[in-house]
Amino acid sequence: MKRSLLFPCILCLLIGLLIGVLVPIDWTPAKTTTADVGTMTFTTLEPSSSGSSSGSASSASGASTSTPSASDNFPLLNTACIVNQALRQKDYATVAKYIHPTRGVTFTPYSTVNFDSDLTFTSTQVQDLAKDKNIYTWGFEDGRGNPIKMTMEQYFARYVYNIDYTQASMIGVDQIITAGNALENLTEEYPGCRFVDFCLPSADPHNDGLDWSSLKLVFTLEDTNWLLVGIVHGEWTI
Repeated sequence: MKRSLLFPCILCLLIGLLIGVLVPIDWTPAKTTTADVGTMTFTTLEPSSSGSSSGSASSASGASTSTPSASDNFPLLNTACIVNQALRQKDYATVAKYIHPTRGVTFTPYSTVNFDSDLTFTSTQVQDLAKDKNIYTWGFEDGRGNPIKMTMEQYFARYVYNIDYTQASMIGVDQIITAGNALENLTEEYPGCRFVDFCLPSADPHNDGLDWSSLKLVFTLEDTNWLLVGIVHGEWTI
Protein backbone atom coordinates (compact mmCIF):
# COMPACT_ATOMS: atom_id res chain seq x y z
CA MET A 1 0.00 0.00 0.00
CA LYS A 2 2.80 2.35 0.90
CA ARG A 3 4.71 1.49 -2.29
CA SER A 4 1.67 2.28 -4.38
CA LEU A 5 1.48 5.79 -2.84
CA LEU A 6 5.22 6.48 -3.18
CA PHE A 7 5.29 6.40 -6.98
CA PRO A 8 2.48 9.01 -7.49
CA CYS A 9 4.15 11.33 -4.93
CA ILE A 10 7.48 11.16 -6.76
CA LEU A 11 5.69 11.76 -10.06
CA CYS A 12 3.90 14.85 -8.66
CA LEU A 13 7.19 16.21 -7.32
CA LEU A 14 8.89 15.82 -10.71
CA ILE A 15 5.96 17.49 -12.49
CA GLY A 16 6.10 20.40 -10.00
CA LEU A 17 9.83 20.89 -10.57
CA LEU A 18 9.33 20.83 -14.34
CA ILE A 19 6.58 23.49 -14.12
CA GLY A 20 8.82 25.65 -11.93
CA VAL A 21 11.58 25.56 -14.54
CA LEU A 22 9.31 26.29 -17.50
CA VAL A 23 7.23 28.99 -15.76
CA PRO A 24 9.51 30.96 -13.40
CA ILE A 25 7.84 33.14 -10.78
CA ASP A 26 9.41 36.40 -9.58
CA TRP A 27 9.00 36.54 -5.81
CA THR A 28 10.76 39.91 -5.35
CA PRO A 29 8.55 42.86 -4.27
CA ALA A 30 7.29 45.13 -7.03
CA LYS A 31 9.22 48.42 -7.39
CA THR A 32 7.39 51.75 -7.08
CA THR A 33 7.66 53.90 -10.25
CA THR A 34 8.44 57.57 -9.68
CA ALA A 35 8.27 60.43 -12.19
CA ASP A 36 11.17 62.89 -12.33
CA VAL A 37 9.69 66.26 -13.29
CA GLY A 38 13.12 67.88 -13.49
CA THR A 39 13.79 71.60 -13.11
CA MET A 40 11.54 73.95 -15.03
CA THR A 41 12.30 77.59 -15.70
CA PHE A 42 9.47 79.93 -16.63
CA THR A 43 9.65 83.31 -18.32
CA THR A 44 6.73 85.58 -17.53
CA LEU A 45 5.37 88.07 -20.03
CA GLU A 46 3.70 90.70 -17.88
CA PRO A 47 1.29 93.24 -19.35
CA SER A 48 1.68 96.86 -18.29
CA SER A 49 0.93 100.33 -19.53
CA SER A 50 3.66 102.26 -21.30
CA GLY A 51 3.58 105.96 -20.71
CA SER A 52 2.50 105.72 -17.08
CA SER A 53 4.63 107.18 -14.32
CA SER A 54 4.43 107.55 -10.58
CA GLY A 55 6.24 109.28 -7.74
CA SER A 56 7.96 106.04 -6.75
CA ALA A 57 8.94 102.89 -8.54
CA SER A 58 5.93 100.71 -9.28
CA SER A 59 5.09 97.67 -11.35
CA ALA A 60 2.57 98.68 -13.99
CA SER A 61 -0.47 96.50 -14.38
CA GLY A 62 -3.65 96.08 -16.37
CA ALA A 63 -4.56 93.55 -19.01
CA SER A 64 -4.15 94.45 -22.65
CA THR A 65 -7.18 93.97 -24.86
CA SER A 66 -5.12 93.11 -27.96
CA THR A 67 -2.09 91.21 -26.69
CA PRO A 68 -0.40 89.32 -29.56
CA SER A 69 -0.16 85.56 -29.17
CA ALA A 70 3.07 83.94 -28.02
CA SER A 71 3.71 82.58 -31.52
CA ASP A 72 3.47 86.11 -32.97
CA ASN A 73 5.92 87.39 -30.37
CA PHE A 74 8.47 84.62 -30.75
CA PRO A 75 10.62 86.04 -33.61
CA LEU A 76 10.83 89.43 -31.85
CA LEU A 77 11.53 87.91 -28.44
CA ASN A 78 14.10 85.53 -29.90
CA THR A 79 16.00 88.40 -31.55
CA ALA A 80 15.86 90.46 -28.35
CA CYS A 81 17.27 87.57 -26.33
CA ILE A 82 20.13 87.12 -28.79
CA VAL A 83 21.02 90.81 -28.52
CA ASN A 84 20.69 90.67 -24.73
CA GLN A 85 23.05 87.69 -24.54
CA ALA A 86 25.53 89.35 -26.92
CA LEU A 87 25.55 92.50 -24.77
CA ARG A 88 26.25 90.41 -21.68
CA GLN A 89 29.18 88.75 -23.43
CA LYS A 90 30.37 92.08 -24.87
CA ASP A 91 30.06 90.48 -28.28
CA TYR A 92 29.52 93.76 -30.09
CA ALA A 93 30.11 92.20 -33.50
CA THR A 94 26.92 90.17 -33.01
CA VAL A 95 25.04 93.20 -31.65
CA ALA A 96 26.12 95.18 -34.72
CA LYS A 97 24.57 92.60 -37.05
CA TYR A 98 21.14 93.45 -35.68
CA ILE A 99 21.46 97.26 -35.82
CA HIS A 100 19.46 98.99 -38.55
CA PRO A 101 21.84 99.74 -41.46
CA THR A 102 20.58 103.29 -42.09
CA ARG A 103 18.88 104.41 -38.87
CA GLY A 104 21.56 103.08 -36.55
CA VAL A 105 20.74 102.63 -32.86
CA THR A 106 19.80 105.46 -30.46
CA PHE A 107 20.78 105.36 -26.77
CA THR A 108 18.59 106.76 -24.00
CA PRO A 109 20.05 106.81 -20.45
CA TYR A 110 16.81 107.41 -18.47
CA SER A 111 13.51 106.05 -19.86
CA THR A 112 12.47 109.34 -21.53
CA VAL A 113 13.42 109.27 -25.21
CA ASN A 114 14.65 112.61 -26.58
CA PHE A 115 16.06 112.50 -30.09
CA ASP A 116 17.41 116.04 -29.69
CA SER A 117 19.89 114.90 -27.04
CA ASP A 118 20.05 111.10 -27.31
CA LEU A 119 23.02 109.88 -29.33
CA THR A 120 22.76 107.59 -32.36
CA PHE A 121 25.55 105.30 -33.57
CA THR A 122 26.03 103.09 -36.60
CA SER A 123 26.59 99.35 -36.49
CA THR A 124 30.27 99.88 -37.33
CA GLN A 125 30.72 102.29 -34.43
CA VAL A 126 29.10 99.85 -32.01
CA GLN A 127 31.18 96.95 -33.29
CA ASP A 128 34.39 98.92 -32.69
CA LEU A 129 33.29 100.69 -29.51
CA ALA A 130 36.19 99.27 -27.44
CA LYS A 131 38.59 101.13 -29.75
CA ASP A 132 36.67 104.40 -29.55
CA LYS A 133 38.23 106.56 -26.83
CA ASN A 134 36.21 109.67 -27.65
CA ILE A 135 34.25 111.31 -24.84
CA TYR A 136 30.59 111.88 -25.74
CA THR A 137 27.86 113.78 -23.91
CA TRP A 138 24.96 111.34 -23.52
CA GLY A 139 22.57 113.49 -21.51
CA PHE A 140 22.41 114.58 -17.89
CA GLU A 141 22.70 112.68 -14.62
CA ASP A 142 19.48 112.21 -12.73
CA GLY A 143 19.29 114.29 -9.57
CA ARG A 144 22.57 116.11 -10.14
CA GLY A 145 22.10 117.51 -13.60
CA ASN A 146 25.74 116.99 -14.50
CA PRO A 147 26.40 116.11 -18.14
CA ILE A 148 27.03 112.41 -18.74
CA LYS A 149 30.45 112.51 -20.36
CA MET A 150 31.70 109.02 -21.15
CA THR A 151 33.30 106.88 -23.81
CA MET A 152 31.02 104.37 -25.51
CA GLU A 153 32.52 101.57 -23.44
CA GLN A 154 31.92 103.47 -20.19
CA TYR A 155 28.36 104.31 -21.19
CA PHE A 156 27.59 100.67 -22.00
CA ALA A 157 28.86 99.62 -18.58
CA ARG A 158 26.69 102.18 -16.75
CA TYR A 159 23.61 102.84 -18.89
CA VAL A 160 23.23 99.78 -21.09
CA TYR A 161 24.42 96.69 -19.24
CA ASN A 162 24.75 97.81 -15.64
CA ILE A 163 23.35 94.44 -14.49
CA ASP A 164 22.93 90.98 -15.99
CA TYR A 165 19.66 91.32 -17.87
CA THR A 166 19.71 87.69 -18.99
CA GLN A 167 18.55 87.10 -15.40
CA ALA A 168 15.58 89.46 -15.74
CA SER A 169 12.74 88.12 -13.61
CA MET A 170 10.11 89.85 -15.74
CA ILE A 171 9.96 90.38 -19.50
CA GLY A 172 7.46 92.58 -21.29
CA VAL A 173 6.73 92.48 -25.02
CA ASP A 174 5.53 95.95 -26.02
CA GLN A 175 4.82 96.49 -22.32
CA ILE A 176 6.65 98.60 -19.72
CA ILE A 177 7.17 96.45 -16.64
CA THR A 178 8.21 99.10 -14.10
CA ALA A 179 7.92 102.88 -14.28
CA GLY A 180 9.26 105.63 -12.04
CA ASN A 181 9.35 109.43 -12.14
CA ALA A 182 10.78 109.60 -15.65
CA LEU A 183 8.29 109.91 -18.50
CA GLU A 184 7.84 106.64 -20.37
CA ASN A 185 7.38 107.87 -23.94
CA LEU A 186 9.02 105.04 -25.88
CA THR A 187 5.91 104.07 -27.83
CA GLU A 188 5.24 107.66 -28.84
CA GLU A 189 8.80 108.36 -30.00
CA TYR A 190 9.20 105.05 -31.85
CA PRO A 191 5.95 104.80 -33.84
CA GLY A 192 5.56 101.54 -35.73
CA CYS A 193 8.29 99.88 -33.69
CA ARG A 194 8.11 97.15 -31.09
CA PHE A 195 10.21 96.58 -27.98
CA VAL A 196 11.13 94.05 -25.33
CA ASP A 197 11.58 95.17 -21.72
CA PHE A 198 14.00 93.07 -19.65
CA CYS A 199 13.32 94.15 -16.09
CA LEU A 200 14.66 93.38 -12.63
CA PRO A 201 12.00 94.95 -10.35
CA SER A 202 14.33 94.80 -7.34
CA ALA A 203 17.84 93.54 -6.64
CA ASP A 204 17.37 93.68 -2.86
CA PRO A 205 13.94 93.36 -1.15
CA HIS A 206 15.12 95.73 1.60
CA ASN A 207 15.27 98.55 -0.95
CA ASP A 208 11.51 98.36 -1.52
CA GLY A 209 11.88 98.50 -5.31
CA LEU A 210 14.03 101.64 -5.33
CA ASP A 211 16.82 99.73 -7.06
CA TRP A 212 14.81 98.49 -10.06
CA SER A 213 16.51 98.49 -13.44
CA SER A 214 15.47 97.68 -17.00
CA LEU A 215 16.85 97.26 -20.49
CA LYS A 216 14.44 98.06 -23.30
CA LEU A 217 15.45 96.95 -26.79
CA VAL A 218 13.51 98.65 -29.59
CA PHE A 219 13.14 97.00 -33.00
CA THR A 220 11.63 97.76 -36.37
CA LEU A 221 10.61 95.11 -38.89
CA GLU A 222 12.41 95.10 -42.25
CA ASP A 223 11.11 92.36 -44.56
CA THR A 224 11.18 89.45 -42.11
CA ASN A 225 13.99 90.71 -39.88
CA TRP A 226 13.74 92.60 -36.60
CA LEU A 227 16.41 95.31 -36.57
CA LEU A 228 17.60 97.19 -33.49
CA VAL A 229 16.95 100.96 -33.54
CA GLY A 230 16.92 101.90 -29.85
CA ILE A 231 18.36 100.93 -26.46
CA VAL A 232 16.52 102.58 -23.57
CA HIS A 233 17.89 102.23 -20.05
CA GLY A 234 15.47 102.51 -17.15
CA GLU A 235 16.03 102.81 -13.39
CA TRP A 236 14.58 104.44 -10.32
CA THR A 237 14.99 108.23 -10.55
CA ILE A 238 14.61 111.01 -7.99
